[in-house]
Amino acid sequence: MAEQASGPLSGVVVADFSRILAGPYATMLLADLGAEVIKVEGPGGDDTRTWLPPVREGTSTYYLGVNRNKRSIALDLTDPDDLAVARRLARRADVMIQNFRPGGLRRFGLDYDSVVAVNERIVYASISGFGAGAGADLPGYDLVVQAASGLMSLTGEPDGPPYKAGVAVFDVIAGLHAAVGVLAALRHRERTGVGQHVEVDLLSSALSGLVNQTSGHVAGGATPFRMGNGHPSLFPYEPFPTADGELVVIAGNDGQFRKLCQVLDLPDLPDDPRFRRNQERTVNREALRPILVARLVRRTRDEWFRDLVAAGVPCAPINTVAGGVDLARELGLDPVVTVGGVPGVRNPIGLTGTPPRYDLPPPRLDEHGDEIRDWLTC
Repeated sequence: MAEQASGPLSGVVVADFSRILAGPYATMLLADLGAEVIKVEGPGGDDTRTWLPPVREGTSTYYLGVNRNKRSIALDLTDPDDLAVARRLARRADVMIQNFRPGGLRRFGLDYDSVVAVNERIVYASISGFGAGAGADLPGYDLVVQAASGLMSLTGEPDGPPYKAGVAVFDVIAGLHAAVGVLAALRHRERTGVGQHVEVDLLSSALSGLVNQTSGHVAGGATPFRMGNGHPSLFPYEPFPTADGELVVIAGNDGQFRKLCQVLDLPDLPDDPRFRRNQERTVNREALRPILVARLVRRTRDEWFRDLVAAGVPCAPINTVAGGVDLARELGLDPVVTVGGVPGVRNPIGLTGTPPRYDLPPPRLDEHGDEIRDWLTC
């Protein structure tokens, strides 16, 4: 099997025993950076192959979104011949990533202890929902973790029901954490020759990803609560109505607030003792909000957007996803790459010397099975 010719991770072989989102997202990032990722699927394929609509030419766009630059082999681990292939792959790999329930690969001899016994240089990454201890039997779905971590208690209007985020945010964060852990372990192995076990769980990733909200609790004893689109520590920092739609307006510091007031023709407002500093503005947000709204509703969203951006005030219209992609195009960020006729979102990491590569479209189930088997017998 030909190795990739470019990329900072060129020559690194990743045995990807993961499925759905967190693991496949991590391995796609590694693949974009040059790693040779072999996607091991059961006979029925990755679960997300059947998560539809939406579809593109009969294939789930969910699956397409996180599986480019990989080769697929279908293995039934209950079949002795297929299990032997899986074990050969684990012995040959530099990295193995899996998100089976903790202990689920032990009976196949593909758990960390079994693999490291025959491949001491392996960087073995395990992704779970709630860790390998007392939470090992809890289901590791992103929505479960959004509920259990507290995120849903923060999302929605104060007097309304809790809501989930519009994307499986903790799967994505856990995938990022797994990729960072793998890269750190590879660097350690480069210096010492020794691999290690990288362990990531969604709940820990969630608590880390809640950043200021968890810090407010563990360091300040505060219990965060739902504030709609408001921010607990900043104001203004939310959408405001204009003549024809809503515009997100932010004053991240006192200087930005003064600029905002200049554009709104409210020159005396920054010197009002109720609004002079961010702390006062946050405490007195209910008094300040109607003053700002009364000015913003006089003009259109695009007019304010143009003038506020020119003055250095952070703001943005509330776009659809299509609008977000269009904006990235307008800004020259080239958000879409097409590989083998399949459009996808560009890897967000820019590298001047070894940029991400886009060689292979998301594979069909077992598309490279024969090629991988032949390679493993060499």
